[in-house]
Amino acid sequence: MAFKVTPWKVEGKIDYKVLEEQFGIHDLHPELLERLKKHTGELHWFLRRKIVFAQRELPWLLDEYEKGNKFYLYTGLAPSGPMHLGHLLPFMFTQWLQEKFDCEVLIQIPDEEKFWARQNLGMKLDEYHKISMDAAANIAAMGFDPKKTRIFLDTDYAKTLYRQAVKVAGSITYSTVKDAFGVGNDTNIGWIFYTSMQAVPAFLKSVEAGHNVPCLIPLGVDQDVHFRVARDVIGKLGYYKPAIMHNMFLPSLMGEAKMSASDKNTSIYLNDTPEIVEKKVNKALTGQQDTAELQKKLGGNPDKCMVCQYYKFLFEPDDKKYEAIINAEKKGTMLAGEHKKDLAKRINGFLAYHAKRVDAVRGKMDQFLAVD
Repeated sequence: MAFKVTPWKVEGKIDYKVLEEQFGIHDLHPELLERLKKHTGELHWFLRRKIVFAQRELPWLLDEYEKGNKFYLYTGLAPSGPMHLGHLLPFMFTQWLQEKFDCEVLIQIPDEEKFWARQNLGMKLDEYHKISMDAAANIAAMGFDPKKTRIFLDTDYAKTLYRQAVKVAGSITYSTVKDAFGVGNDTNIGWIFYTSMQAVPAFLKSVEAGHNVPCLIPLGVDQDVHFRVARDVIGKLGYYKPAIMHNMFLPSLMGEAKMSASDKNTSIYLNDTPEIVEKKVNKALTGQQDTAELQKKLGGNPDKCMVCQYYKFLFEPDDKKYEAIINAEKKGTMLAGEHKKDLAKRINGFLAYHAKRVDAVRGKMDQFLAVD
């Protein structure tokens, strides 16, 4: 099956090299990573393992930074339900960048986007607002500096965003949106307009500062199309085009291209109980042989093992320990049951710790939330 990647749907097994060519993005080659490391002192494991795998205009951004022109970070999430582990990847990386570069961060939560895009679900705008507020608390709990982080829901920050979105919308034609997003004549005009709102935070600091401020956007690669459309418009308005860093998708437990909020059986939600996590992980796809005897004799394939992939993405940042896990899979010295038990324990430990951080931050959300 050919793969498909859009902001609203990801299907099939993704060939990220092909995706780079389709989207016109560039890989993070070793020289660029070394240049980044000069400023950060170390590379995040997302970079070492090519989980953050591509970029637009990162060399230019580093040029500006080295001239003393500090950049800010912008990322976001359009939730349609409870957050899952896959949603965390851009925020984990953004928080690391904030810490290493001492950056301001803008985080957009478009509570109206899914209301426009998924009207077939029959959910009210107020329901999406509530879901978005919960997402804001989960994001704030990732360790962002409240003095340098602004989280905003579009309907609560509309006065600030809309004035600039009007300027963006005036330079985007319907045919452009139709070609980029595949919308049709039956698409509601809110959904068509939305990309104008998503473009605004990419130059908002420049508007506020009264001069151009570079912007870096860490995002899931499925969101790149919004900024392929927006970058030219932002340039026409006289602002810097944003630089972008793209992350791969966390796969589902059954090996599909992307963990999806719509598939409750193969996704790990941040509010899953320990018992639910154990049941889901126990059903995960592995790269092991059909029997324990064959596994010990022939070994398994870590590339096909979702348990190994979850260590790679989130649950073993130490490269030496991660390599030991991979080698145990290849040599057949660790069986699927042991792997799954250990992974479930790590996931549950992470979720318990995260839940405590969310509880601690809920009463302090006024430090993060921007409302006008």
